[in-house]
Amino acid sequence: MAKLLSYPITLVFFLFFGLTLVIFHPIQWIALNVFGYQAQKQTVSVLNWFLMRCTNILGTRYRFDNLHDIPTDRPLIIVTNHQSMYDIPPIIWHMRKHHPKFVAKKELGKGIPSVSYNLRNGGSALIDRKDGKQAIMAIGQLGSYIEEHHRSAVIFPEGTRSRTGQPKPFKPMGLKMLMRKSPSALIVPITINNSWKLLRYGQFPMGLGAYLKFKVHKPIENSTDADALIQKVEHLITRDIIVDK
Repeated sequence: MAKLLSYPITLVFFLFFGLTLVIFHPIQWIALNVFGYQAQKQTVSVLNWFLMRCTNILGTRYRFDNLHDIPTDRPLIIVTNHQSMYDIPPIIWHMRKHHPKFVAKKELGKGIPSVSYNLRNGGSALIDRKDGKQAIMAIGQLGSYIEEHHRSAVIFPEGTRSRTGQPKPFKPMGLKMLMRKSPSALIVPITINNSWKLLRYGQFPMGLGAYLKFKVHKPIENSTDADALIQKVEHLITRDIIVDK
């Protein structure tokens, strides 16, 4: 019954979600090309607030727990598990004062109004997952960028999303490169729960009534022992993942 009900509701959601992306695309272009980076960044933050509100049509709720006073005068490497594309708007909105940039697959850099433009022009790294050398170089450039400008890089070390919420093993190479290129960065682990439920039936229809929960863990200083640090971060993130139906 829930799946049957989700068909008409999903159509309404897609209408508003698509309109939001289309409307914000020229606004973002104007913001960047007329007023500069700060205006574009603020536009992107507001865009992602609206994208979250669109998911409320599906009965989606959000909880973002961050009990830590994270400094804004140094770079961050935000490390999180990955369950769906809907992981991203809450991170952009709630971590907006840290200017989050993403490690994203290159396919997302074209064809999606607002999203592709921001990925190409907002400082994120677009990687070719079939070309390891290009991917590492792009991630290295992002690390240097956040080190210079005191911004944040968001990376999903699993490499691809979990369709059931069950965490996948970390692939540490990209995270190691960020840590190497941004030695002053704080490592900020985040655990995401229930985002996968929005796509429990696939791309259509959408899942209804998902309660997305984000837990920001205590930041950790970057260290010279990258392997030990990555193991610690992976443990912090995965121990709070709750897998249910």
